[in-house]
Amino acid sequence: MTETVVVLGAGYAGAGAIKKLEETLGDEADITWVSDHDYHLVLHESHRCIRDPSVQDKVTIPVDEIKSPTTRFIQGEVSGLDCDDRAVELADGSTVSYDYLLVTLGSQTAYYGIDGLEEHSLTLKSLDDALTIHDRVKEAAREATADDPAHVAIGGAGLSGIQTAGEVAEFRDMHHAPIEITLVEALENVLPGMDSELQGALRKRLEERDIEISTDDPITEAEDGAIHFDSGDTLEHDVFVWAGGITGQEAIDDSGLDNEHNRVNAEATFETNDDRVFALGDSAIVDQPDGPAPPTAQAAWQAAEVAGENVARALHGQPLDSWTHEDKGTLVSVGEKAVAHDVVGIPLNTFSGPVAVAIKKGIAVRWINDVTGPGRAVRAWSDM
Repeated sequence: MTETVVVLGAGYAGAGAIKKLEETLGDEADITWVSDHDYHLVLHESHRCIRDPSVQDKVTIPVDEIKSPTTRFIQGEVSGLDCDDRAVELADGSTVSYDYLLVTLGSQTAYYGIDGLEEHSLTLKSLDDALTIHDRVKEAAREATADDPAHVAIGGAGLSGIQTAGEVAEFRDMHHAPIEITLVEALENVLPGMDSELQGALRKRLEERDIEISTDDPITEAEDGAIHFDSGDTLEHDVFVWAGGITGQEAIDDSGLDNEHNRVNAEATFETNDDRVFALGDSAIVDQPDGPAPPTAQAAWQAAEVAGENVARALHGQPLDSWTHEDKGTLVSVGEKAVAHDVVGIPLNTFSGPVAVAIKKGIAVRWINDVTGPGRAVRAWSDM
């Protein structure tokens, strides 16, 4: 009897795993792909849509351009997992049975119990989120004047927060809009936990774009039109985007899989406490020699190939390979500019300028080429 392999999610881990499973299994197994959207979103470039919504055509890739015709696709929201019965539960009440399962559901925004934060903020976890931010910024700018500018606040100065701030600045400058931008961070520096030289370079680029930076003062409460800080200060705003962290999907909660904050604990082989379930990407906390793998597009992209191979190995009763994350560098865009750090093959430690921009574009285009082909990749270059 042919076994069924089910992949949940169409992010980097899911799309990459589908490509590898099709390559390694061929017609040896029935492959089913489940996602709440019928496209893959190039999430690390989705912030471009804040400036220009037309970019959505470049950062969304229909699943039919990625998968083989023999792979079954089901569009639906995963609401739960029953590992005892090997069934995926969907929000419409239907179920999808599996013999082997890859959980690549991605993450959702973490609010850390901060009062009012979820109710009074926008997020950037989907295409719809990016388009909503664009609409809200545009509306606020339309109602503003030079004497009474619109104020956009971005909470969290990690990758997503920095890139969101940069795109709002591009929108402001393109449209000569009266907008003030503040990037706030609870910890002492932008891009917390990273190299100080990279932090300094990013702060410089943000300040060059007239983005005010407020650090070392956590948000304690959010309400309509204002956020409050531990220091007692209050920041009023017209648009507030929260990009302060991630947690797992609620579908994991009662699955029986070992997890922390709904992110599944997985070995370096992507095995979980259930020998028929593998997990990777933001859905998982993947064990590595120096701690968990980072929840980044780069890590998910690397992991997907090994995870897909390991599912095929498990199906064949073969030993599994362990994955080791290789940090190939950090690239962060601030509008049309970019800062690069520790990029493999480049002798400079931290740098910006045209080379950094070209490398960042090249990474996005390479991914698009890998999952679809050169035609779509070439068309995407100018907007990455």
